[in-house]
Amino acid sequence: MLPFSKIIISMMFSLISLTAFSQEAGTPDKPPARQVSATVRFSETQYALILSGSSGTGILTFKNKDYPFKLSGMSLGANVGISKISATGEVYDLTDVSKFAGTYSKIESGISMGLGTSGSVLKNENGVMMNLTSTAEGIQVNLSAGGVKVELLN
Repeated sequence: MLPFSKIIISMMFSLISLTAFSQEAGTPDKPPARQVSATVRFSETQYALILSGSSGTGILTFKNKDYPFKLSGMSLGANVGISKISATGEVYDLTDVSKFAGTYSKIESGISMGLGTSGSVLKNENGVMMNLTSTAEGIQVNLSAGGVKVELLN
C-alpha cells in the first residue's frame, strides 16, 4: 500500500507542476509601457467638398524645448464641410527631434469622448506616435482616408 500512495502523490505533484508550467508558458509577456517622449498642441482648419484638405500650426515640446511645426493634409473621398480643430496630445517613441517630421497615418480614430471631442492615434514612417485629444468647431463629414504631413519650422 505504501508504494501505491507514493505513486499517487508523485502523480499529483506532477499534475500540479505541469498545470503551473502550462499557465506560466501560456501567459503572454506584456509589452513594456510606452514612455511619453514629448507633448504636442496644434490648431488646424479642415475644409472639404469631395477633395478635402487641412492646414495648421503647432508646437512640439521635446526635452523642455519648444519646436514650432506646420501640418497639412489632403484626402479624396466623401468629404463635406469646414471645421476648426484644436488638439493636444502625447508623443511616443521620439528619440531625435528630426524624427517628428513626416507623414502621419491614422492607426485609430473616431474615439468619441463627448460633444465635439474625439481622440486619434497617429504614426509616421519613423515610428513616432501621437495620441491626440481634439476638439472641433464647425461641421464636417469625412469618410475618406488620408495622411497628415508634419514639417518642423526653423
